[in-house]
Amino acid sequence: MTLILRPDVPSEVAAIVLGAGWLGFGAILVIGKRGAAKGDARRDVTSSFGFASQCVAYGLCFAFHREFFSPLIPSTPAIDWALALFAISLTIASVWFCFAAARALGRQWALMARVIEGHALIREGPYAVVRNPIYFAMLGMLVATGLAVSQWPAIVVAVVLYAAGTIIRIRSEEKLLRAAFGAKFDDYARSTPAFLPLRWR
Repeated sequence: MTLILRPDVPSEVAAIVLGAGWLGFGAILVIGKRGAAKGDARRDVTSSFGFASQCVAYGLCFAFHREFFSPLIPSTPAIDWALALFAISLTIASVWFCFAAARALGRQWALMARVIEGHALIREGPYAVVRNPIYFAMLGMLVATGLAVSQWPAIVVAVVLYAAGTIIRIRSEEKLLRAAFGAKFDDYARSTPAFLPLRWR
C-alpha cells in the first residue's frame, strides 16, 4: 500500500490520526483485559461467531486497499478534503467513545459475552446513548479506515459483515443480561437504542 502525500488533502494528518487511533484502540483492549475481573462467569459462545464476522470485516478493508486517501470515486479537491477531515474526526470520536465506554465498564469489561458475579447494569456515560457503545465505536473505526485505505466495494461489504457480526454479538450478550437483570434490563432496552444512537417511533 503506497502512502501518497498529496498537497490538496490533509493526508499527513489523516495518516497520523488514523495510526494513533488504532494504537489507542489496541491500548484500550490490552488495559481493559488486564483490569477485567477474573474467575467464573456465565458466557454465551455464540458471541464468538459474531466476533469472527467483525474481524473479517476489518480484514477486507486492508485486503482490498487503494493508495492512501486517493479518491474513492472521481471527485474534486473539496470532496477529498471533506472525506479526509471526516475520517480524522470519526477516528478521534471513536477512540474517545470506546475509552469512555471501557472506563464505565471497569472490571466488567470483556472481549466476549459474559456476566460475572456482582455484575452491574451500566447505564451511565456512553451507555446512556447506546447499549453497545464499544461496537458503535468499532464501526466508526471501520468506516474511517475504509475511507482512508479501501476500495468502495470492500467498504460496503465490510460494513454489512460488521453489522451482521454485531447483531449476533448483541443478541448473545443481551440474552445474558436479560437473564441476569430481567425487567430492569427490559426497561433499559426500551429507553436506549441497541447500537446506533437513533430511535424510530
